[in-house]
Amino acid sequence: MKIYLLGICCLLALSGLTKAEDEAVDVEGTVEEDLGKSTIGSKTDDETVEREEEAIKLDGLNVSQMKAMRDSAVKHEYQAEVNRMMKLIINSLYRNKEIFLRELISNASDALDKIRFMSLTDPNVLAATADLKVMIKPDRENHALHIIDTGIGMTHADLVKNLGTIAKSGTSEFLAKMDDGETMNSDLIGQFGVGFYSSFLVADTVVVTTKHNDDEQLIWESDASSFTVSKDPRGDTLGRGTQISLFMKEEAYDYLEENTIKDLVKKYSQFINFPIHLWTSKTEQVEEPVEEEEKAESKEGETDDDVKVEDEDDEKPKVKVVDKTVYDWEAMNDNKPIWLRAPKDVEQEDYNAFYKSFSKDTDEPLAHVHFSAEGEVTFRSILYVPKTAAHDLYQDYGKATDNIKMYVKRVFITDDFEEMMPKYLSFIKGVVDSDDLPLNVSRETLQQNKLLRVIKKKLVRKALDMLKKMTDEDYEKFYKEFGTNVKLGVMEDHSNRNRLAKLLRWQSSNSDEGLTSLTAYMERMKEKQEHIYFMTGTSRSECDKSPFVEKLLKRGYEVLYLVDPIDEYTVQNLPEFEGKKFQNAAKENLNLQDSEKAKETMEVLGREFDTLLNGLKEKILNSGIEKAVLSTRLVGSPCALVASQYGHSGNMERIMKSQAYAKAGGADANVQKKILELNPFHPLVKELNNLYKADPESETAADLANSLYDTALLRSGYSLRDTTAFSDRMEKLLKRSFNVDADAKVEIPPEIDEEEEPKAEEESAEESSEEEVAADEGAEEEAAPAEEAADEAVEEAAEEAPKDEL
Repeated sequence: MKIYLLGICCLLALSGLTKAEDEAVDVEGTVEEDLGKSTIGSKTDDETVEREEEAIKLDGLNVSQMKAMRDSAVKHEYQAEVNRMMKLIINSLYRNKEIFLRELISNASDALDKIRFMSLTDPNVLAATADLKVMIKPDRENHALHIIDTGIGMTHADLVKNLGTIAKSGTSEFLAKMDDGETMNSDLIGQFGVGFYSSFLVADTVVVTTKHNDDEQLIWESDASSFTVSKDPRGDTLGRGTQISLFMKEEAYDYLEENTIKDLVKKYSQFINFPIHLWTSKTEQVEEPVEEEEKAESKEGETDDDVKVEDEDDEKPKVKVVDKTVYDWEAMNDNKPIWLRAPKDVEQEDYNAFYKSFSKDTDEPLAHVHFSAEGEVTFRSILYVPKTAAHDLYQDYGKATDNIKMYVKRVFITDDFEEMMPKYLSFIKGVVDSDDLPLNVSRETLQQNKLLRVIKKKLVRKALDMLKKMTDEDYEKFYKEFGTNVKLGVMEDHSNRNRLAKLLRWQSSNSDEGLTSLTAYMERMKEKQEHIYFMTGTSRSECDKSPFVEKLLKRGYEVLYLVDPIDEYTVQNLPEFEGKKFQNAAKENLNLQDSEKAKETMEVLGREFDTLLNGLKEKILNSGIEKAVLSTRLVGSPCALVASQYGHSGNMERIMKSQAYAKAGGADANVQKKILELNPFHPLVKELNNLYKADPESETAADLANSLYDTALLRSGYSLRDTTAFSDRMEKLLKRSFNVDADAKVEIPPEIDEEEEPKAEEESAEESSEEEVAADEGAEEEAAPAEEAADEAVEEAAEEAPKDEL
C-alpha cells in the first residue's frame, strides 16, 4: 500500500513538472511545431493561429506584433451619446453607402491642405516627403480598402479628440429629435459632422495609422463600440500622413473592385486639388526567355528536311510572349476644375472638352457662360446650352434632372436638385462650386437653404443673359430646339417675364421667312399704334387668310402669327411689352383708328341693318350668338364670329377640346356664345338684309343666315356643332342654285334593293357534304379488309411463336 501511494505522488510530481515546463516554453515561444502534438490539439492550435492572422492584417505586422500592440494599447470607451450616435449612423441614418469614400478623400484633402499651408512659413514640415497626394489601395484578398495621404497626420491627442468625439455641436439636439420620433432625412452626412464615421457603413473594423511630425507613429482601431490607441510596433513607416484601413463587411465587397472605385472617385472627387492614385492591375504581354527543357522539346520533331537556320540565329536567346499581370498606381483625377481659372485664361477647346467630360454629350455646346458671383454668397459656375434637345424633354417636363452638378470646395455633393434651376431651364447643364455651403450638406438641407435660393436666382439671370448674347445664327438654332421652353418660362417665371419676353420669336406678316422678336416688331410699329396685333392658328397660311386680319393687313399693320399650341397661353401671361398691350385680332374691341367720316357711315348702315341684326339675335341664331353687329375689320369675307374680350378664340377652343384628359362632351358644355360680325358691303349680306326686311318669316332668309353662320364658324377656326343640319342646308342651296325641285325624290330601281338568293349556295353545299360522306364511307369499306388481314397475321404469328417468347 505504501508503495502504491508513493507511486501516485511521483506521478503527480512529474505531471506538475511537465506543466511548468510547458508554461515556460509557451512564454518564451520556442516550442517546436510538432512537439507534444496530438491530432485534436494540433488542429485546434492551427485554427486559432489562422483566425488570429486572418482577423486583421497590416503591412509589416505579424501576429506577435499585433498581440503586443493590443496588450500595450490604451482602450477608450465612446461617450454615451456618441455610442448611441454610432448606432444611428450604422443602422438608420444612411441609404447611400458610397458616400464614405467621398468623405475620406475629403478628409485626406483637408490634411494635405493643412500641411501645405504650414509649409509656406516652415518648409521643414515637408522634410519627410514633399509629394502631397492621396492613394487608394484595395486588398481583395484580405477584404480591406486603404486610403493613404501624405498630409499633416495626427498626434495621440488628435486621435482621441478628433476620432473619439462625434458632432460636438449637434449631437444632443440630433438625438433629442430622434428620441422624439421625428422623421429625419436619410442623407445627413455633413449636417452633423459625422463624415469619418460613415466608414462603418461598409466596414466592421476601421484602423487608422498616422504619423505627425510632432509625435511617433500611432495606430487607432475601432469596431464602432470602442476604440484603442497604441504605438505602432513597426516604427515610422509612413514618414508623415495617415492611412485609413477599412476591413469591409461582406455586403460591401463590391467597393474593393477597381471599376467601382474609379466610378466613385470620378463622380465625387475628380476635382480635388491633390492627385488621387489608385492601385490598379492590368494584363500585359511580355517576352520571357524559353527554358532549356522547352527548347529540347521543340527540337524533337525536327528532321534534316526542315528549314535550316543560320548559325547566328541559333546564338540569339529564344523568347516567348506570355500574359503577365502588372500592378501600378493610376491617376484618377486628371481633369482640372477650369471654373477656378479666369475666363480669359481658358480656351474654347478647354470649355468644349470639359463640357463633354461631365455631360457625356458627344456634340459641342451651343453656348456657355463662365462667371463668379460675390455678395451674400460666393460661388463660381460654368453653364452650357446643349446643341440639341433631349428626345424626352417635354414628355418628362418638370421631372428632376441631374444637369447641374453641385460642388463644395471642389467636392461633388449632389446633382439631385428639383429647384436648382426652374423647370423651363432644365436643359441647361453646368457646375456650381461654392465655399459658403457646408461640405457634407444633404440634399434635403440644400433645398431649404437660403443660400441655395440666392444661387438659383443668379444662375437664372446668367443663363438668360447668355441666351440674350448669342449670335442671331446660334439663337435661331437654339430657338428651334428650345423655343417652347422660353414660352413656358413666360408662363412660370413672372419675376423674369420681361427678360424672357425679349427672347420670344414668332412668324410675322412682315416677312415670309424667319422669325421676328418683339423688340423688332416695336421698331416697325406705325405711328400712334397702340397695340401689338397677333393672330393664332394651326399654320401660317391659316393665319394669313383669316378674315380677322383682312383690314389690319390692308392698312399696313404688322400681325404676329402664333402657330404653336402654347403660344396663346404664353400671350395670356404676357399682358404687355414695353408699355404696349397685346391684341388678339380674333376678339372684339379691335380698334383700327377709324376716321370720323367712317364712323358716321357705319352709324347710317347700322340703322339700315337694325332689323336684320335684331332678327338674327332674337330668332334665327339666338342659340349660337350673343349678338350681331356690323364689322369694320372685314374686307372680302361676308361675316366672322368674334370672341368676347375674355372668351376663347377658335384656336383656343380647338386646343381645349383636343386635351387628352378632357371630359367627354364637357367641352361643348363650356362653349361660349360668339359675336357675329357682318360685312355690310358684301353682296350676300345685302341680299340677306333685303330678304329679311321683305319677309321676316322667309325660309330662304333663314337658310341663308344659317349658312353664313356655319361658314363663319369654319372661317373663324371654330367647329360645327350640327354637321347634319349644315349638310341639309347646303343641299337646299345647291338645289335652288341649279333649279332642282326642292321636293324631288330619290328614285332607286327595284332591282338595286333586291338581295341575292342564297339557294344556289345552299344546294352546292349540300351536294359537297354528301360527296364527302360517301368518300368517307368508301374509305372505311376499303380499310376494313386490310385491318382483318392484319389481325389474322398477328394471330398466326402468335400461335407459331414459342410460349417462353410469348
